[in-house]
Amino acid sequence: MISIFLSHQWKSFWRSRNKAGSIAAQIVLGFFMLYFLVVAIGIGFWMSTLIEKFMPGINPTVIFNGLILYYFLFDLVIRIQMQELPTLSIVPYLHLNISRKTIVNFLNIKSLFSIFNILPWFIFFPFVILNIMTIQGALVGTAYLLSILALVFFNNYLVLYLKRKAINNVAIFGVGMLLILGLAGLDYYQLISIRDFSNLIFQSVAKYPYLSLAFVAAAVAIFSVNSIFLRNNLYTEELSSKDDKKVSTDYPFLNSFGKVGELAALELKLILRHKRSRTSIIMGLLFLAYGFLFYKDKLLATDQFGAMLFAAIFMTGISIVTYGQFMFAWQSAHFDGLLVNKINFRDFIKAKFLLFTISCTIITILSSFYGFISYKLLLLHLAAYLYNIGFGTVIVLFFATNNYKRLDITQSASFNWQGVGATQWILGLPFFLVPIFLYVPFGMMNKPYWGLLAIGLFGLIALLLRNYWIDLIVKRFEKQRYKIAEGFRE
Repeated sequence: MISIFLSHQWKSFWRSRNKAGSIAAQIVLGFFMLYFLVVAIGIGFWMSTLIEKFMPGINPTVIFNGLILYYFLFDLVIRIQMQELPTLSIVPYLHLNISRKTIVNFLNIKSLFSIFNILPWFIFFPFVILNIMTIQGALVGTAYLLSILALVFFNNYLVLYLKRKAINNVAIFGVGMLLILGLAGLDYYQLISIRDFSNLIFQSVAKYPYLSLAFVAAAVAIFSVNSIFLRNNLYTEELSSKDDKKVSTDYPFLNSFGKVGELAALELKLILRHKRSRTSIIMGLLFLAYGFLFYKDKLLATDQFGAMLFAAIFMTGISIVTYGQFMFAWQSAHFDGLLVNKINFRDFIKAKFLLFTISCTIITILSSFYGFISYKLLLLHLAAYLYNIGFGTVIVLFFATNNYKRLDITQSASFNWQGVGATQWILGLPFFLVPIFLYVPFGMMNKPYWGLLAIGLFGLIALLLRNYWIDLIVKRFEKQRYKIAEGFRE
């Protein structure tokens, strides 16, 4: 039956109306995945060399042991933010004579095909094979591989379970996030040491290989809990209303995001089919050359990141700047229809965040060619990227709730000031000044890399708090929606 599910999805893809666009999107997405896999392979095979270079005199295996739980704790946080539930694609089968167990098995198997489950193979396995298995023997190496693989499965099914539970109880999601952040805070203030705990655990695995079975047991347990919960609640979410039976878009990679992905796909169509919105995308690609005006050898040699920060924020967040400044106005022609349709405003705002995150990620990866000038620019762009997807998007969407100017997206963008108002000028101040203010104290103390770290951490913390920002913006949007609609009618 699972092969039939896969066959139907394959046929659905090839019979879709926008097959060419879907293939192109999959090819681009494949290149990005390949890029991250190459980076992961590089880390895996040269991890020992990197450890010896940055931490000389320390046994690389000790450092490796201490990093394993760190990685999977961070992996858990990222999964909570980005990993979506693989449920909606099989909704049409729920009314047929197919057992729940079969559908649940399909969902469980499908969830394994994720970049989050692939990367650890390339990051950890080369080190284990080259540095542990060859020195401590095949049994110890196999115990390590089994433990790491079990942690991958554990995180995968734990996040799926937590998200499914959080659908009915948001407090579960909040408690999980607070627990993870609390552990990170305790480690930061050295009240506990996750690194030492991780090292202790895996030293024990090396000494007693059978302990790796404890990780396997934990993975099997959370797999069983997740499967039982899904079987018992299979119809709760999918059949709650007639309109929610099926979600499909012309961009299959967005299907995994459910209703949010459907709304994002609709907006992506809007962007690509109209002159002014399409021009904003083209401008983003053209401005990739903006760095050549700011990135000078003298500035790079003296680590003057403050002088280059504006260019990095602007380039990596160009889609947020050019498209986001007119947010909601792009849909001004049918904004009244959005208000009267059965659209969850939280999903509506989350779709905006999703589009910004995807576009910002693509632009940042494309701008990585500046790394050939200096690796320092990669660090600068990484800090700017985290700031943009973490806090820059929040600023733009919050200010968008004060934008009441109608926009005709069928008109050209050249010398077109329609829709431009005070909001567009004011939002630029916090957008560009916040990272500069974060960097200045460290720049004055001649600690440029600490300044980049401060910007990156600020963006990462804001990203982890995304659900809080979404709730804040949704409340603001619900309060302002009628004013916005009235302005768009003029």
